[in-house]
Amino acid sequence: MDILRNVSSAFWSTDVWLPPNITWEDIKPNSDNKYADYQHLIYPLPMAFVLLIIRYALERYCFAPIGKSLGIKNTRTKKATPNEILEKAYRSRKIKHKQILALAKQLDWSERQVERWLRLRRTQDKPSTLTKFCENSWRCLYYIYSFLYGLIILWDKPWLWDINHCYYNYPYHPVSNDIWWYYMISMAFYWSLSFSQFFDVKRKDFWQMFIHHIATIVLMCFSWVGNLTRIGSLVLLVHDCADIFLEAAKMAKYANYQKLCDCIFVIFTVLWIVTRIGVYPFWIIYSTSIKAPKIVPMFPAYYIFNSLLILLLFLHMIWTYLILKIAYNAFYAGQMEGDIRSSSSEDISDNSIDSTPLNNSTNYVTKQNSRQKVH
Repeated sequence: MDILRNVSSAFWSTDVWLPPNITWEDIKPNSDNKYADYQHLIYPLPMAFVLLIIRYALERYCFAPIGKSLGIKNTRTKKATPNEILEKAYRSRKIKHKQILALAKQLDWSERQVERWLRLRRTQDKPSTLTKFCENSWRCLYYIYSFLYGLIILWDKPWLWDINHCYYNYPYHPVSNDIWWYYMISMAFYWSLSFSQFFDVKRKDFWQMFIHHIATIVLMCFSWVGNLTRIGSLVLLVHDCADIFLEAAKMAKYANYQKLCDCIFVIFTVLWIVTRIGVYPFWIIYSTSIKAPKIVPMFPAYYIFNSLLILLLFLHMIWTYLILKIAYNAFYAGQMEGDIRSSSSEDISDNSIDSTPLNNSTNYVTKQNSRQKVH
């Protein structure tokens, strides 16, 4: 017990988490000031299960009927015949040609039979178009809510119009009820995505997306414990905007409204660049890196928090490069005639960063371009 007590004491050291000469007692929640309480971080867990129930109800009774009315079929591919040997090989790693030959010999099958089984097994793991439409509809609805709710509650907050208010009188920043709900529901949403991955149809980016969701939760928890909720709320607002149009573009694609998909994707690309490469670095990062040290005495936890924000900016740059490459290939494909398939297009599809907010947007855009070239 003494060891645990010492570890806990070292972890919660005020020298790490708070500015000089500030103690936890100074920002302890009370009847007069409702500061961020680290104990409240348990609330998003049960809230996540509530969101899962809401999602299930909406997907079944709302999104699925809408998808079917748009002509989206809930088609399922033919399932591969259960085979323990092939299943073990399929789950282990990427199968090479030599392994296929060995499996064919072991099972007394032809090479073609083994390849056909593996092909069926791969397609079996892919969700139906209607399932993907429902998933994207749920995310699109959430991002619409999150962005509008964040914009409404922050509209009368001084730090939206003058970001220096994120640091004035820090850390004495009470958390109002609207900001409290903004944080709790946002964390609950990412917890729900982490949970649902184990029940949804598994995709090749399973662990990448899982790590992405957990990293997002950790960053939000970090800002909550450090009472950096003001700058955290601005980061949430900036990031939710473009995601609405990404999910909407996917929905249009699954419904076979390709022109609408292309238009929405253009809007998404513009908003992404404006918010992630413009507003985020030149407003938020500039503020946390240049302005904040002039107002608030620095401390270790703040350096860690700001480093995570800067790391996120580098990820934005990588993702922006991929988005622009996709947009260029899409435009280039529209000018081509015949069956000319760009190798770079296929490379993007195969090597896209699935753990990003793009979440396979590269796959559906490049594959659609390939179909257009063939036809």
